[in-house]
Amino acid sequence: MELLHSGKVRDVYSDGDDLILVASDRISIYDVALPTPIPDKGRLLTALSLWWFEQLADLVPNHVISATDVPAEFAGRAIRCQRLDMVPVECVARGYLTGGGLREYEQTGAVSGVTLPRGLGEASILPEPIFTPSSKAPVGEHDEPITYDDVVDKVGEATAERLRQITIDVYRRGAELAADRGILVADTKIELGWAPDGTLVLGDELLTSDSSRFWPAESYQPGRVQFSYDKQYVRDWATGSGWDKQAPAPDVPDEVVEATRARYVEVYEKLTGNRWS
Repeated sequence: MELLHSGKVRDVYSDGDDLILVASDRISIYDVALPTPIPDKGRLLTALSLWWFEQLADLVPNHVISATDVPAEFAGRAIRCQRLDMVPVECVARGYLTGGGLREYEQTGAVSGVTLPRGLGEASILPEPIFTPSSKAPVGEHDEPITYDDVVDKVGEATAERLRQITIDVYRRGAELAADRGILVADTKIELGWAPDGTLVLGDELLTSDSSRFWPAESYQPGRVQFSYDKQYVRDWATGSGWDKQAPAPDVPDEVVEATRARYVEVYEKLTGNRWS
């Protein structure tokens, strides 16, 4: 195998015609990889992605070839994948207003060019899910929100519309399945690429705690920040630490690591119905 790319949280290897996508225990916030790993994170995200890929297989094809035909040292945290020509757009769907979307709305009344009703606030449910893409920034730089027209300029109108529809379809299906399990999906990011036969295929990860905001439905209350089953807890700690969001990042305290791992485990168990061991 040949190491093709070592990212903030994933490593990609070439193995013949296939790729081996390995999820590490590294965690990244504000596009900076923190020095302290979250134990089991790579295995949890891999297992959750595989579960979602199976649930949505009838909706859109995915890049998974095998979850078991991988090198032994990566067992449980790696997927053998099809090579794709990745689309140069981060495809994001939002069903609730929070995070960067809320900040943009407060300034402009819109998110990624999508005008929203007045009077919305933190955690407001949107009238319908919206497509709010972002750029794929070079390593070391931050992704930036872009509009649907920007996507058209990058990939053409026909492809842009397919990206938007697939993203919204994935969000709707994922949100519906999660709601049945007591979880609200505030937003999610997916990545798509072209297979050799011209099919648009889901790649990377799917509806994980690193690519989505998950909230417990039982405690949801618009107008305030929600408890979140994802790395928002680490973001909140980092914001309060005084860190300037530039590399190098500070070490993460043990109690933050433990609480973050517990969130990843809990949402995996709630969504899949499987006990984490």
